[in-house]
Amino acid sequence: MDTSGRLPIRSTQGSRPIKRHHTAREFAHRVRESLTTRVFKTICAIFLSLLLLIGIIAFVLWLSLRPHRPRFHIHDFSIPGLDQATGFENAQIAFNVTARNSNQKIGIYYDSMEGSVYYKDQLVGSEQLLYPFYQEPKNTTVVADVLRGKALTVNSRRWTEFMNDRAAGMVAFRLEISSTIRFKIKMWGSKHHRAHANCDVSVGPDGAILPIFKDKRCPVYFT
Repeated sequence: MDTSGRLPIRSTQGSRPIKRHHTAREFAHRVRESLTTRVFKTICAIFLSLLLLIGIIAFVLWLSLRPHRPRFHIHDFSIPGLDQATGFENAQIAFNVTARNSNQKIGIYYDSMEGSVYYKDQLVGSEQLLYPFYQEPKNTTVVADVLRGKALTVNSRRWTEFMNDRAAGMVAFRLEISSTIRFKIKMWGSKHHRAHANCDVSVGPDGAILPIFKDKRCPVYFT
């Protein structure tokens, strides 16, 4: 301190930055961190690549093997004796439907099949159809039956309703084919599915299917 009471000013021109010296332990730690990061990134890259590859393979297999639902077409439907006032005593409903497996490499097991006829959404007849069977790919099966006797619930009142519609030109019905099916791909079988084919059909005054409904495709849905 000089006589005036002020502190002397020190020059900083000759000062040098302080250097930090890293120890061998710190250097080894950094090397380990770098190696760990690289290994982790490599593993992640391999995992993501495998995941992408599996996804592509699964997508290709799904495109090539995805099961198509069976296709149903109604070819014939008739009520013999519809022109008879007392026809209900010997009432019959005959139908002929085809089930088509349009898959290239997938078969279909039909574990059960029932045919039901509805009039104004009221059940008038139902019966078990066919025995359990296996349908090969690109194959068509004929489903034909005649509902009569205990399979029908047609009485004189219901028959009178049929006759009234007949006088108007046609009688409308709905034939439903319900099936329990499984898809088969080589040695693998799918779980059970409940398939329903709804065939809207009408008959003329003679009790035969109207031409507009013949060979018509029936919508199919699963439950």
